This record gives sequence, structure tokens and C-alpha cells, in this order.
Amino acid sequence: MPASSIPNLLSLRGARGGRGGGPRPRRGGGPGAAGAHHDSTIQGTDTDAAVSRLSAVDAGYLEDPYAAFFVSRLDGPPQRRFPIINRGTYTRTSAVDSLIESFLSLEGKSAAATTERQIVSLGAGTDTRPFRLFAGASHPKLTYHEIDFDVTSRRKLQLVQGNPQLSRILSKPSVKTPQTWTAQPVHNAGVYFCHGRDLRDLDNSVTELLDGLRTDIPTLVLSECCLCYLKIEEAERVLGYFTSRIANVATIIYEPVHLDDAFGNTMVSNLAARNIHMPGMDRYRNVRDQIQRLHDAGFGTAECKSVESIWEAWIAASEKERVDQLEGLDEVEEWKLLAGHYVVAWGTKGQGLESLRQPCNMTCS
Repeated sequence: MPASSIPNLLSLRGARGGRGGGPRPRRGGGPGAAGAHHDSTIQGTDTDAAVSRLSAVDAGYLEDPYAAFFVSRLDGPPQRRFPIINRGTYTRTSAVDSLIESFLSLEGKSAAATTERQIVSLGAGTDTRPFRLFAGASHPKLTYHEIDFDVTSRRKLQLVQGNPQLSRILSKPSVKTPQTWTAQPVHNAGVYFCHGRDLRDLDNSVTELLDGLRTDIPTLVLSECCLCYLKIEEAERVLGYFTSRIANVATIIYEPVHLDDAFGNTMVSNLAARNIHMPGMDRYRNVRDQIQRLHDAGFGTAECKSVESIWEAWIAASEKERVDQLEGLDEVEEWKLLAGHYVVAWGTKGQGLESLRQPCNMTCS
């Protein structure tokens, strides 16, 4: 496809991603007015993320009874995303959810033999995953942490307190410290923490532990288009904060890659038009770079696949047929370009987590 034919991701109205098919800015910036403005821009994208997820739910791609609670209808009905974006939301969400399920259900010797698990979601925003995981008793001993800007954390607290369906999943939410609120899942013996913290404050040289963080159980650190908005050294310190404290730790990272082509250049230009810069996209440009990044961070096993390859190899044929029938996809070449520029990488460190794998023939619930 010639450069002149490459779609403007902004015109697709799903370019934000996060819970959508395109980039999901979450953390970045730096000191001073420019950094504060950048942070504000990133915070504002969370609305796009919630709308992208709800679009995929309303179109039938995903099942999520909680998605609508995080989308305001004051400005009218939420916008339906283009099919290419809905498919991206579906594929990435399916892959990450399935990898997480693999982590939660690991059985084996050593540390992973315990049924207790911990998830730390970086730049969680309006993610509905903790509600989906805590809605049933499938994972009875799960500690779940979400970290985001303080304003986002407070907004989530207000939503839980004011929504009967959410409060029936996370009961009695209470402010534990000025930066953290917590709640008790109704259906299991786990615990939920929501931290209003700037990720750049998490430094592996700091002795302070994140409130409620367990260091004695297998832990998964989740970054969905989050670390890529930090400076490279900041992102390394955030991962180091957890890998230096927890012996048995895994990570899942979803983010765009540049691939040094015209489409990648267009992605960067579209982000720049929104005053957003992604240092991670400059450094980790392909699958090989992402795998090396995880090895450098201390993860003994590391794998990475593009969203396009996940769609081709992981999604069951019957599920592909179901998704194809929902809307149809005219922009097949555009889909391959877009999906080829996003990756899911995962790695493990320690004992008992080596079997973290994503099976083929995946379907989405």
C-alpha cells in the first residue's frame, strides 16, 4: 500500500486503543508545563478507551456487562467504531484475557503450586477486567492491583460506590491511604487495591512497597499500551520495581511497534498531532526487540506475537467465522497493516511459571 493510501488512524476514531484497537496512551511526560500538559492529554484518552470497548461489546465481538458503566451518555449515544477497530479490540482483548487465564490456572511444582495469585495492572484506567474476574468464584484467592493517576483512581471509586451492580462485586470500598482505596470481592477471598500513583514514582531503588503488594506469591504485571509512553529508563525502573522484589513474576505487554515503514511513520504522525510521544515505540520496533527487552529485564522466558498473527493462529476457525459475520471487513489490507503494528509480548521469571502459554483455537467470552 503506498504511503498516500495509508489511513489516518485519527479518522478511524479508534486510534486511541487501550481497550480499543489502536494505541492506548497512559503514562508519559515529565516535569514542567509541557510534561503536565502531556499527562493531561494522556488522561483524557481514557474516555476513548471505554468507548472502544463498549463499541466492540455492542457489536457482539465481546461479552462485558460492565463496559457501559464507564461510558458517559451525557453527550448522546456512544460512537460505534469502525469494523477494523472493533476487530482489533476483540483480538487483543481475547489474547490478553486468555494469557491471564493461563497465568491464573497454572498448576505445577514450586511457587506456582499455590492457588494464590496477584495481578498488577499498570495504567488501568477504566478497565473492567477486575470486575469480570471477581464476578464469579473461579479465582478464589486473587489479589488485584490497579495503578493510575490519582484523578482516575478517584473516579473509579465514585463509580463503584454509586453503581449497585459494581458494588455487588466489590463490596465496602474504602480509602485506606490518601493514595489507595481498597475493596473486598463478594464472591471470593481475594482483595482489590486501586492506587492513585504516578508510575514514574515506582523506582526499584525505593524501599517503599506499594500498599498491599504481596512479594510471596506468583505475580503478573500487565501493561496495555502503558510503558511505551514512559521514557525508556522510566519504563525499565517500573519493571525493575516488581522484578527486584518478587521472585516468581510474569508480565504481559501490549503496545505498538514502528517496523520502520510508511504505516509506522503515519502512526507516529497521528500521535504527534495529539501531542503524544511514545519513546517505547522508538526503541522497540519489532517482535525481536520486544523479546530482547524482556530478557534484558530478567525474564528467562519471553515470547511475542503481532495482533495479526494472533488473529491468524490463535483464533479458532469457528470464532473467526462468527466475528466475520458481525460486520464484515472491507479494509482487509488496512487491517493487516494495523494489526501487524501491534504486538503482545509476555515473559516469566522464577520457577513454576514457565508453562505460561497461549493455546491455539482460542475463543472469547
